[in-house]
Amino acid sequence: MSEVVYDLREVRRARYAVAAVFAVHGAVTGSFATRVPWIQDHAGVSAGQLGLALAFPALGASVAMPLAGSISHRFGARNALRGLIALWTLALILPSLAPNLLTLCLALFAYGATAGMADVAMNALGVEVENRLDRSIMSGLHGMWSAGALIGSAAGTLAAHLGSDARLHHALAAAALTVLGVLACQWVLDLQPAEDEEPPPRFALPPRSALLIGAVGFCAVFAEGASLDWSAVYLRDQLGTSAGLAAACTTGFTLTMAIARIAGDKVVDRYGAVRTVRFSGVLATLGGLLIVVSDRPALAMAGFGLLGLGIAVVVPLCFAAAGRSGPNPSLAIAGVATITYTSGLIAPSAIGGIAQATSLMVSFCLVTVLSSGLVVFARVLRVGDRDRPKVSRPDAAVPDPRL
Repeated sequence: MSEVVYDLREVRRARYAVAAVFAVHGAVTGSFATRVPWIQDHAGVSAGQLGLALAFPALGASVAMPLAGSISHRFGARNALRGLIALWTLALILPSLAPNLLTLCLALFAYGATAGMADVAMNALGVEVENRLDRSIMSGLHGMWSAGALIGSAAGTLAAHLGSDARLHHALAAAALTVLGVLACQWVLDLQPAEDEEPPPRFALPPRSALLIGAVGFCAVFAEGASLDWSAVYLRDQLGTSAGLAAACTTGFTLTMAIARIAGDKVVDRYGAVRTVRFSGVLATLGGLLIVVSDRPALAMAGFGLLGLGIAVVVPLCFAAAGRSGPNPSLAIAGVATITYTSGLIAPSAIGGIAQATSLMVSFCLVTVLSSGLVVFARVLRVGDRDRPKVSRPDAAVPDPRL
């Protein structure tokens, strides 16, 4: 990258700008998720066909994420993020327009591809800001994503309650979120490649360090996906609760994760990434054990709460570690993102398959075992943790020593 000078005020402004982009990204996801039943009816697909179609976002993301690095190299980090976040927000319109299974699969592939590329670009810039501030911010950024998802899902729930056409709802949401996302990108770091810098490969395997970091993220995202999709079913089927109480468990799990992510940076700054993830793994494992052995709804809900607390900061710390793991942060972040997307894709079906063959309790035994893996493998997040560039004081200007 070419030498660029930033002072503390500019970097702080960039932090808030990236946080806004994270919130916009999450709001798109929340807006889409609440209208899936409408999209299913409009496309005329069965539950099984819908399950097939919903695999295409992760497939599109996995294929496209490695391209984010070359796009950033060609256009610069700010312009790349501006374009990619606009593509992602506008892609929200596509699924609701699909009239059949084939077009729905294609729409969701494009939806996932734009989501993945924007995801890599914003996480890479988030890591850059974190490095310059020399303190943890990635957990808070992902907390903003969760907050955006909650806002988007709340608006979508209201739209569904009013019986609005999802095509109109998503067109309006996409327009508003595109404007917000593009405006926020005005203040992110404008990193440009040096004249003699080699462009990154369009497609390449992630470095070994990213694979190890991604394995930690896999454990956390598997537990997250299992809890989001199956916590309500667990309370209803295993413990005989009402539908309202079962739904409240899922909402509580989501809120717990959002709050823990927003507050997590202070914990990381005090104890470091490795110790934080080890302690998080202990909490998540205890939560999983409580879920498995509970015979009362309150105990199971407490278990899901502990599980949410335990896994909340793991993925943000995985992205931060990936961004410091080698000379090509975008490639490493894309590798970690691909692994975590894959985990989120397979977790719900894996839990369902195990439950079909045995029981949901056995399924969450697997979640508990994977959660304990956070304790064992947390040390891989130590990569680059002690080698972060400092930022200048407000009235001084110091170049990033890596540029």
